[in-house]
Amino acid sequence: MASRIQTLTPLFIRNKNFCKNRQTIWTLRNSLCQVMKKTVPTLKCNMFPHCFLSNKARYGQYTKTFPVLDGSIPSVCEHVFEENLRNSEACIQRYSELLCKVSKGGGENAILRHTQRNKKLLVRERLRMLLDDETFLELSPFAGFDLPYGDVPAAGCLTGIGKICGVWCVFMANDATVKGGTIYPISVKKQLRAQQIAVQNRLLSVYLVDSGGAFLPLQAELFPDQSHGGRIFYNEAIMSAMKIPQVAVVCGSCTAGGAYVPTMADETVIVDKIGSMFLAGPPLVKAATGEDISPEDLGGASMHSKVSGCVDHFASSEKEAYECVRNIILTLNYELPPEETLEYDDPLYSAEELLGLAPRGYSYTLHIKLILSRLIDGSRFQEFKAEYGTTLVTGFAHMEGHLVGIVANNGELTHDASLKGSHFVQLCSQRSIPILFLQNTAPHAPEPTSLSQAEDHTNRLKAQASMMAAVACAAVPKITLVIGGCYGNESYAMCGRSFDPNFLFLWPNARVALVDSRHISTFPQARDDDCTGDDSDLKHLKEKLEEESSAFHSSARLWDDGIIRPQNSRKVIAQCLTIMKQQKYQIASLQHYPIIRL
Repeated sequence: MASRIQTLTPLFIRNKNFCKNRQTIWTLRNSLCQVMKKTVPTLKCNMFPHCFLSNKARYGQYTKTFPVLDGSIPSVCEHVFEENLRNSEACIQRYSELLCKVSKGGGENAILRHTQRNKKLLVRERLRMLLDDETFLELSPFAGFDLPYGDVPAAGCLTGIGKICGVWCVFMANDATVKGGTIYPISVKKQLRAQQIAVQNRLLSVYLVDSGGAFLPLQAELFPDQSHGGRIFYNEAIMSAMKIPQVAVVCGSCTAGGAYVPTMADETVIVDKIGSMFLAGPPLVKAATGEDISPEDLGGASMHSKVSGCVDHFASSEKEAYECVRNIILTLNYELPPEETLEYDDPLYSAEELLGLAPRGYSYTLHIKLILSRLIDGSRFQEFKAEYGTTLVTGFAHMEGHLVGIVANNGELTHDASLKGSHFVQLCSQRSIPILFLQNTAPHAPEPTSLSQAEDHTNRLKAQASMMAAVACAAVPKITLVIGGCYGNESYAMCGRSFDPNFLFLWPNARVALVDSRHISTFPQARDDDCTGDDSDLKHLKEKLEEESSAFHSSARLWDDGIIRPQNSRKVIAQCLTIMKQQKYQIASLQHYPIIRL
């Protein structure tokens, strides 16, 4: 009986004609397991097909054999911990102040005009109506802060990842309280980054469009180049051809370039009375032709749904529009498995202590394993090459039940450490294990003063190049978390932004620069031979570097996907691992063309 059932079981999984509904397959599988247990009570676990063992069961059985890290803070390091803690508290306070400012969008007057006069919902209210729950990973909330052309709160748009009908989706939503949804160069960059995340992780894209078009005084930075505004529309077509659905809601004015986003989407919903689409609005029509025409007649919901065919669904209210979006997503034919809650152990040490472990500077860095012990399940870590290249820590652990390879700086990226990192990254790639990089790279490498040191320097560079190649070519998801310094060439080997990690986050204390401004006096200054050094110039340079290397300067320019609190790191990383996992269950693309509209 046991052998008969064991023979038939894989047929239920392989034969797609047997049942198109994966939920039914899982139900049959569970029922079959119960039959086997009742019919053959002495049947051993290893007689079941491997796919019958749930992730939960396998995790509980095997992973608790990983060694436990000692996360206790040595008494001799307590003064370093206290210095780091004070610095982290100051950074967190600035973080909270800026976040509060960003959440207000364009200000109270703009919010009143948006909600009372224009009768529209705020962008975060729209998301709450769309999402299954409060689980939402917002991306780059500080983008647009203190730019040369002024503050653009959150770059005038909200981007992030959340679930609709159980499907992870990327959201790009204009915030019309910020300059009427006007598109700035930083707005384009933020939306392009969201689209890149959607492509890397094969996530459905949802556009909530309420845009006044491009900010014309900066048109030269918005229009002509490869990574400017037109790339958004290009990406929509390419993503559609990749079978990554594109869904748009016109929930405000869509003027000029803003009108192309919904017309390039696979399916588009428009909201009556508040949604409109046109390349040139009524004022420009009046100026060009002398004709008076209302926004509704020129490009309102009725016109586009009944006459032009530019939209596919007419909604009488925003609530109805978002219900329509949920119904569209239910037609995507995604075959996701039933949600399974993985069992896992919490770290043995408090996440709040990460504030004291977040380094104030490179000289205030404590051992990286103290941080790992507060991030990973049960503080259990299977280290790889523990005694070799110890300035880089590599190994395997779990984050809320997800297996992950960890590559973490514990000092300078030496020759041995680089070779070790290269080996480990290739192992993860071969085994299809996502990689988490914890980056705290050295401020600068000391200049060689002898021939032997020059040879060592060359060998280290070659080893770092080997690790860079391994990281660049690793065909697995990668997450980078900058916990301290992100300096120079070592940051590339640790999967910096230019090496395309799926996600990259910073702690508020992080520093991002070519060199550390605190060590600038040790660098030779390039000047003419007849000139003498000017202390005021050096002081100005150090101040400039200090300001430009802060995490907030970095995040304002979208060099990352956002600043996160150290104590929230485990939750954010686990959420990213879950998001990246969804693409395993999507149907592979067979077509090479997008949805072509009327």
